[in-house]
Amino acid sequence: MQKTENRRQIGLFLGKFAPIHVAHLVIADQVRRELNLERVLFMPEYDDEAGTIISLLSRALKGNAGLGIDTARLNNTSQTLVETLETLILTHKDTDFYFIAGSDMIASLSQRKDALALADLVQLVGVQRPGFRTGTSLPILWVDVPQMAISSTGLREMMHQGIEPKFLIPDGTLEFIKERGLYGL
Repeated sequence: MQKTENRRQIGLFLGKFAPIHVAHLVIADQVRRELNLERVLFMPEYDDEAGTIISLLSRALKGNAGLGIDTARLNNTSQTLVETLETLILTHKDTDFYFIAGSDMIASLSQRKDALALADLVQLVGVQRPGFRTGTSLPILWVDVPQMAISSTGLREMMHQGIEPKFLIPDGTLEFIKERGLYGL
């Protein structure tokens, strides 16, 4: 995609973010800086009735003007990812979207029957994750980011064992987790 002065450049970072952690933030910030994007929007896929994931994201992103939240995919099981992106593109005609995915997700994107349609809609941006290497014929723009072997699954396991993941989760997010007794803390 060609950048022009009249078009916005926005990154989209899809995931569960249960919980969001410092590796998510580093990836989003590094991609934003490397590609000179206006913003990177976290797109959570699911949340509970209490809005726990949105609350965790809000606390993690507080004070980071280049990062935000988009709820277009939130609990939206009626639309495919391609349909969601088509809607975003129609409602934001002045914007080029960059879909950010870890190397683990790139492998699954490559297997989708609508993978080429997805690649036609957005610029796919890949970041390597420790332990995941993938090859694909999709047109991926790879961005180097610091690799951290941190996963939400691993963090949830730590917390269920009573281990506080200090420095791995933003302070405000960790405080919210402890206040609400989430993930066993």
